[in-house]
Amino acid sequence: MFATVEGARSAWESIVAHALRSFLTTLGIAIGVASVVAVIGLMQGMQASIAAQFEGLGGNSLSIAAFTPVEDRLKGKVARLTPDDLDRIAERVDGIASITPLLSLPLQAMAEMRHGTQVAFAAIQGTTHTYQQVYNAYVQSGRFLSPTDDQRRRRVCVLGEKTRENLGLEDPIGAYVEMGGEWLKVVRIMESRGELFGISQDDYALLPYSTLRSMNDPLADTDIAIQVAIAEGADRTAVKARITQLLRHGHGLQPGEPDDFDIQSPEQISAAFGQIGTALTAVVASIVGISLVVGGIGIMNIMLVSVVERTREIGILKALGATRRQILMQFLIEALALAVLGGAVGLAVGFGLAAAVTALVPSLPPAAVPLWAVALSLGFSGLVGVAFGILPASQAANLHPIEALRYE
Repeated sequence: MFATVEGARSAWESIVAHALRSFLTTLGIAIGVASVVAVIGLMQGMQASIAAQFEGLGGNSLSIAAFTPVEDRLKGKVARLTPDDLDRIAERVDGIASITPLLSLPLQAMAEMRHGTQVAFAAIQGTTHTYQQVYNAYVQSGRFLSPTDDQRRRRVCVLGEKTRENLGLEDPIGAYVEMGGEWLKVVRIMESRGELFGISQDDYALLPYSTLRSMNDPLADTDIAIQVAIAEGADRTAVKARITQLLRHGHGLQPGEPDDFDIQSPEQISAAFGQIGTALTAVVASIVGISLVVGGIGIMNIMLVSVVERTREIGILKALGATRRQILMQFLIEALALAVLGGAVGLAVGFGLAAAVTALVPSLPPAAVPLWAVALSLGFSGLVGVAFGILPASQAANLHPIEALRYE
């Protein structure tokens, strides 16, 4: 223990005595750790934001969409979900609290909307009054779509906050906007959901499902998506199995044929994005982590210089009885201290860098640096210090005391 304490004291004195050299030596480690921490913080913040978006759907819901493999698309085959599928699920599946269709313009096109001289482009979707319950959507002002709106194909719409702003509607409720030669009455403005990856989530307009289907002939055969909210106490797995059975039968799929639809829960979608985010984090952090290795090489070079400078000192220590192990520990501790010091500085800079990036780019979600990233950064810094300090420390420990004393 005494030898370790003395080694640490000697290492600290050496670092302080050559402060500028020590700073430049740790700079590589500090830059590497700062980069890794900033990247991980930004990626983790994005993952948390995505997870929060899917939590808004509720934990007991299912998203149903058509699925066509790439091979089939190349052959001109495109799977679709139809209004018949919607009716089949609504009428013949028990355990459903609410179900809503989502009818979008072809290829998720942005439709042109007008109010006076103002023009806005918004994502248009047709849905029903149950959209609120399924998506946990909240009102900012006005009323939502009603069952009567859908039954009578009323020309009404609900706008996202960004679309309202783009149309210049100061008092939107009751105002009329034009879309595709049709006049739509605004009945509600939805609560703002902000941005995700720089893309506004409030740039949309909701129309009654039957209204959108009737407005343009090509929309009649457009593929729809279906969102289902499971009733409290119902078995989601059983509901999913029943929906799968009905859709396969309705689409005429034979045993052994793959599904031409996909049923997912918010947890599954969030987990898929989480896996992608984790993989990207690992890849980017590994690339950035190369700078840590470069920093380790810098430590090794400086430690080799330090061994040469202190050769006579090493000879005196050995002549006074210092063992090979004690000399080895002294130089290893110095290399470790340099690396950990650089890691600590890099950690602080990384936190500041991540915060600065999110402040300069408002569309990015707040950075979130997990504790494991902090531990990993400091631990890897220490490992780099030990790994690249072994050679200089061994060289110092293996010096012959007589030759070391004679060194000029």
